[in-house]
Amino acid sequence: MSKKLKWIIGSLSVLLLAFTLFFYVRYYFVFGYGVKSGQLNYIVYKGYLFKTYEGKLIQSGFKSNQGAIQSNEFVFSVGNKEVAKRLELLSGKEVDLHYKEYFASIPWRGMSVYVVDSIISVK
Repeated sequence: MSKKLKWIIGSLSVLLLAFTLFFYVRYYFVFGYGVKSGQLNYIVYKGYLFKTYEGKLIQSGFKSNQGAIQSNEFVFSVGNKEVAKRLELLSGKEVDLHYKEYFASIPWRGMSVYVVDSIISVK
């Protein structure tokens, strides 16, 4: 092999490795874990091409957004069908949800960077 071909193959390998690392960190690396508590507002199964479970949790307390007072909301996706089905039965109840936070969402995982993976408790 010539020097030029080796250099091209080496450069492409480094670019492929860099792209793979970027893609993994951006879409699959779990940035954080946490628990959110509040009243489950809704859980819905929706999407055009990729159907995912999406939900909203209303948290007690208030936040001010340009002078308006409103409730805190936690918008999330659900990755596990069994957890989503259980959440559908808990609409309107106080729940504690364990979630994973990613840097970016991907269509087949959900529309939110927060993905609920389990229900800790129901009050």
